[in-house]
Amino acid sequence: MSMTSEFPFSPPGSSVAPSAKDGERASAAGSVLSSAGIVLGSAVLGLLGGLLWAQLAPRAIYEVVGRGSANVVNPETTAFIAGDAVYCLFGLLGGVIIGLVGYLLAVRRYGPWPMASILVGSVLAAGIARWVGEHSGLTAFDSSLLNSPVGTHLHAPLGLAGDTAATTWPALAAFPAMASWLLAATVVAGGLTLLAGLRERSRNAVYAEVVTPAPQRTASPIWAPPAWNPPPGQSPPQPPPGQSPSGQSPWGQSPWGQSPSGQPPPGSDQPGPPPA
Repeated sequence: MSMTSEFPFSPPGSSVAPSAKDGERASAAGSVLSSAGIVLGSAVLGLLGGLLWAQLAPRAIYEVVGRGSANVVNPETTAFIAGDAVYCLFGLLGGVIIGLVGYLLAVRRYGPWPMASILVGSVLAAGIARWVGEHSGLTAFDSSLLNSPVGTHLHAPLGLAGDTAATTWPALAAFPAMASWLLAATVVAGGLTLLAGLRERSRNAVYAEVVTPAPQRTASPIWAPPAWNPPPGQSPPQPPPGQSPSGQSPWGQSPWGQSPSGQPPPGSDQPGPPPA
C-alpha cells in the first residue's frame, strides 16, 4: 500500500523551488534582457539615423584658398541650419520609435529598469547618429583639401550646430539638437505610462463601486408589548366606557397601577385619585 505526503509544502532539501521565487527570477531575467535589447536597438537606430542624416542633409560649399585651407563660398548659407534641422527631425522620429517600442515590449511588463534603459539608449543613439553623420565623408574632404588646387569647390562634411571641429566631443551648442532623441523618447514612454496608470486607476475605481455593496439602512425595531393570555376561565379586563384601549399596558392597566381613566382597576386595593 503506497502512501503520499499531504504536507502543503515541500520538505527541506527538495529540488522543487517555490513558484513565487521562479516568477521573481523570470521577471528579473526578462527585465535585464529587455533593458539590454532596448539599449542595443537604440544604438542600431542611432547608426541608421546617422547614415540617413549624412545622405539627406544639405552641405555647405567651401572654396580652397590654399593648401589645407578653405573658406565658405556663401557666408549666409542656410546649409548649416538645414543640416541641424534634419538631424533634429531624425532625432524626434528615432526617439518616438525608441519610446514606443520600449514601452510596448518592456516597460509595461517589467517596470522601471526598461524605462531607464530607454533614457540611456536615446542618449546613446543621439551620440552615435552625430558621430556617424559628421564622419561620413570627412576623410575624403580632408584629402581633397590637401591635394586640390586653389579655387576648387568642395562639399564640407556635416557639423552639428555648425562646429566641424568638435567631432570627438559634442560642443555645447550641439546639446539642444542631440536632446531631441531623449526628449521624444521620454515624452512617448512617460506619457504612455501615465495614461496606463490613469486608466488602471479608473478601472479599479469602477470595479470597487460594482463589487462593494451599498450600505443598506435598516429600520429601527418597533417595541411591541408581549401578548397577555388570561388564566383559564377569566376574560381580559376591558377599558371603561368611552375610553380608547390605546395607552393601556398589556395587563389592562397603566404601568403606574391605574387604568388609563385614572381609576384603579377593579379588584385593586390601591386608592383612587383624590376628588377634585
